[in-house]
Amino acid sequence: MIAAARAIVRRDLLLALRRPGDVGTALLFFVIVASLFPLGIGAEPNLLRAVAPGVIWVAALLSSMLSLSRLFAADHADGTLEQMLLGAAPLGVVVAAKVLAHWLISGLPLVAIAPLIALQYDLPASLYGTLAVSLLLGTPVLSLIGAIGAALTLGLRGGGVLLALLVLPLYVPVLIMGAGGVDMAAAGLSPQGQLQLLAALLVVAAAFAPWAIAAALRISTE
Repeated sequence: MIAAARAIVRRDLLLALRRPGDVGTALLFFVIVASLFPLGIGAEPNLLRAVAPGVIWVAALLSSMLSLSRLFAADHADGTLEQMLLGAAPLGVVVAAKVLAHWLISGLPLVAIAPLIALQYDLPASLYGTLAVSLLLGTPVLSLIGAIGAALTLGLRGGGVLLALLVLPLYVPVLIMGAGGVDMAAAGLSPQGQLQLLAALLVVAAAFAPWAIAAALRISTE
């Protein structure tokens, strides 16, 4: 199982490197959306610092959704997904590896660039660590939840709109806790409670979401 998961992660990463435009789209969207807000709301430092956590988190949430519709679409189109369904490795392990690759491609770059985006909002340097940790814990949860929606809408006409309607309500708790942790740190309070809740969500999602994704894929391919 470990060898199969490693091979799938390596395969998806190689495919992403051969299509750098798909990888760069989500990152560029994140940068553009987060950079437009200071232009729209003005250059008041206190206002920018107040809205920075929410804006950065909303931009990360929306950018992570851009590539969800392609998570299983290519494998479904060329028949690879059917071979995965019939393979010896448990489907839950297979989809967990695919979600991990998706997060490495679309989520981890957002975590790395978020402190640079925070410079535009005059966010104190002491908050960069909290922002990065909250995104590091929260973006994998977004990928896991989004993968469930991507599996349920696989092959449907207008699946992108339906995918957004399915996953956006489920993203709200992650958004609240992620941005709330940075807000608490900015107010001089400990963000430990919010970060621990995010970590708990990540553990629960990592334990149960792959099997939900596997069941949704079986339903969608029948």
